[in-house]
Amino acid sequence: MNPELNAFLARWDQEWSTLKDGATPADRREHFEKVAQNMRLPTPDDVDCETEHWIDSPSGPVRVRMFRHTSGGVQPALIYMHGGGWMQGSPETHWDITARIASWNKQTVISVDYALAPERPFPEGFNQVVAVARWAHATAGDLGIDPARIAIGGDSAGGNLAAAATLALRGEIPFLAQVLVYPACDGDRTRPSYLENPDGPIVKPDGKVEALYAKDHQDNPFVWPLLAESHAGLPPAFVAVGEFDPLRDSGVAYAEALEAAGVPVTLDRGPGLIHGYLRAMDFCADSMAKLRLMAAWLAERNG
Repeated sequence: MNPELNAFLARWDQEWSTLKDGATPADRREHFEKVAQNMRLPTPDDVDCETEHWIDSPSGPVRVRMFRHTSGGVQPALIYMHGGGWMQGSPETHWDITARIASWNKQTVISVDYALAPERPFPEGFNQVVAVARWAHATAGDLGIDPARIAIGGDSAGGNLAAAATLALRGEIPFLAQVLVYPACDGDRTRPSYLENPDGPIVKPDGKVEALYAKDHQDNPFVWPLLAESHAGLPPAFVAVGEFDPLRDSGVAYAEALEAAGVPVTLDRGPGLIHGYLRAMDFCADSMAKLRLMAAWLAERNG
C-alpha cells in the first residue's frame, strides 16, 4: 500500500472515533457530513458552487448542487453521484472531487443528492438519478450545458448508480462518457479482491450494506450492472480501481464486460491504492494525480 495513505487513514480513523456507540444510519450521515467538512480542501477560485436545483422524480424531489466553471458559455457537463454505500454522503461530502473536475476541465458538474437506504432503498435513489439525467438533457440550454457533451460518473455506490443509469437510458440519452471510480458492479464476494482485503480499509465486504440497499433485488441489473444481458452500446468508460480495495475485481470485471461488448474502456488499476483513495488527496500525491488523470480523460472526450 502507498505509504502516504497511512497518515490519511490515521486522520480518518480519528475523525470517525467520535461516532457514538449504537449510531443509527441518520447519525452516521450527520457524522460523515462533519468529517467531510473538517477534511475539505479549499474550493478552487474559478468554480461557482452556490446554485442548487430540485428535480421531480418518481421517487420524490431530488436536490442537485451545481459546480460550474466561472468562464460561462456553453459547457460540457458531468452528472456525478457520490459514494457512501448507498446509505450516506451528499454533494457536500464529495465537494473536493466535483469542484476540481469543474475547475480543471472548465465544465459544469451536477452533483446529485439521491435518496439513501435503509429508509429509502432501491429503486428510490436509482429513480432519482435517472430523473436528473433526463432533466439535465432536456433543460441543457437553460443550464448552459451542451446536451451532446453530458457524461455521467461517480465513486463507489455512486459509480454503481452511474453504471446502472447508462443501462436504463441506453438509446435515450447519448452520454458522452462514463467515469466509474472503484464501483460496486456485482455482489460476488468470492472474488480474490474480497478475500485479500476482508478488513478494508474504509469498506468491509460483509454484504450487510448491499442487503439494506436492495435485499430483494439482487438479480436486477440496475442493482448490479454486471448482470445486464448486454453491455453493447454503452458510453466509453474510464474505470478506476484500487489494488487494495475489496471492490477491485468487481470493477475490473465490469471493465472487461464493457470491452467485450465493444465499448472503449480505459482501466486504471490503482497500484498501491485503497477504496476511497480520492478522499486522501491532501495526504497522497498519487490520489490527486489519479483524479487529474480521470479529469484529463474526460476533457479529451469533452473536446
